[in-house]
Amino acid sequence: MNVEELVAIDVHTHAEVSADGHASLSAELFGASEKYFKEHPRPTIPEMAAYYRERKMAAVVFTVDAEHATGHRRISNEEVAESCAAHADVLIPFASVDPWKGRAGVREARRLVEEYGVRGFKFHPSIQGFSPDDRMAYPLYEVIEELGAIALFHTGQTGIGAGVPGGGGIRLKHSNPMLVDDVAVDFPDLRIILAHPSFPWQDEALAVATHKPYVHIDLSGWSPKYFPPQLVRYANTLLKDKVLFGSDYPVITPDRWLADFDRLDIKPEVRPKILKDNAARLLGLGGQKGTRQP
Repeated sequence: MNVEELVAIDVHTHAEVSADGHASLSAELFGASEKYFKEHPRPTIPEMAAYYRERKMAAVVFTVDAEHATGHRRISNEEVAESCAAHADVLIPFASVDPWKGRAGVREARRLVEEYGVRGFKFHPSIQGFSPDDRMAYPLYEVIEELGAIALFHTGQTGIGAGVPGGGGIRLKHSNPMLVDDVAVDFPDLRIILAHPSFPWQDEALAVATHKPYVHIDLSGWSPKYFPPQLVRYANTLLKDKVLFGSDYPVITPDRWLADFDRLDIKPEVRPKILKDNAARLLGLGGQKGTRQP
């Protein structure tokens, strides 16, 4: 991957369909997501690579393993990693391991990093049905920290399950970013990303990210024109080295996100940090060691 030639690094994209056509969500939950985010395509990982290559961008790719809570078979982490390896000029593999899998999940996480080059792990506490501060998940965090990988947590409301009776069983309370604060305390060397503007807990996310030196925020899932003013203010100042571009592709395209970001009141010297430099440093790309800003 030639980082110098990239215009941006998108740290938040979803593999929504496998090579054999298996979807990452059940038909009920995907239908609710489409209604919430509007209809969108479900590209394969090779199609995602072509899309980002055309735009001279790189992208972090992952799925969500929520087999325990939903009973829906996940897309294989190995498939995601192998497909990203085949397009390593633009794609960066993350994985997802359901924390309810216990020691089997810990073994899988280690294997995915050591044998498949996975760089981080996606958690969606609301869909996976766990609280991030539940000690049940701690062995999984421990191995992620040990291996120098990244833990990315969905935070805030989710469009998944929106409008379905009972929200499809999805509990929003698990995605309060303050629940990740315990994780940052108990695993002080773990690199963490709080995904999305964290409605309705934006101030909590800002508090955790400013207080805990290795906690970052990605800006995915929302058009920048809807960002809360305090998020823009902190991105321009105290968190300028810890805020990351993410789109949530394919539900939001980087084209739309970047067009709206161009109109956002972000300092010229901060823009390249958000679009590429912060992610390159965190991911250790382009010869940069994965440093952690205090």
